Amino acid sequence: MMNRILPHPGLSALLVVMWIVMVNEVSFGALFLGVVFGVLVPIFTAPWWPGRPDVRFVPALGYAGIVLWDIIVANFEVAAIILFKPNRNLRPAWLIVPLELTSPEAITVFAGTISLTPGTVSSDVSACGKYLLVHALDAPDPAAEVAKIKARYETRLKEIFR
Repeated sequence: MMNRILPHPGLSALLVVMWIVMVNEVSFGALFLGVVFGVLVPIFTAPWWPGRPDVRFVPALGYAGIVLWDIIVANFEVAAIILFKPNRNLRPAWLIVPLELTSPEAITVFAGTISLTPGTVSSDVSACGKYLLVHALDAPDPAAEVAKIKARYETRLKEIFR
């Protein structure tokens, strides 16, 4: 019964929070309408989500904190590169990151995380789904950057998306 009312509880919660943020007011009416959207949108879109991934939310909260911290740190690192590092000393690189993730949702979160972090951008996923192409602004040691990305994000995402 609960699966029929809330087929995607994470999406429902996200919709309610985003509705409150967009309305920019915490009131009973705004919260009520957010809950209505949070319940109805997942119900109507559930047929297009047949193989919903099993997501563990507690590790996801820790992952969100790590990503937020990395975004803040990377902003300062990129600012330092732009302000103080001469162009001739920059070592941009295309990184080919082998994927251990198999779920399309997990790969999407992984690629999005990389693109959110300043200094890197996800460019493409291979046709076989086993490699992610990433451009790094400054990567003197591309192999070390790939290992860092996999250790920092992919291992955590494997815990979140079982």
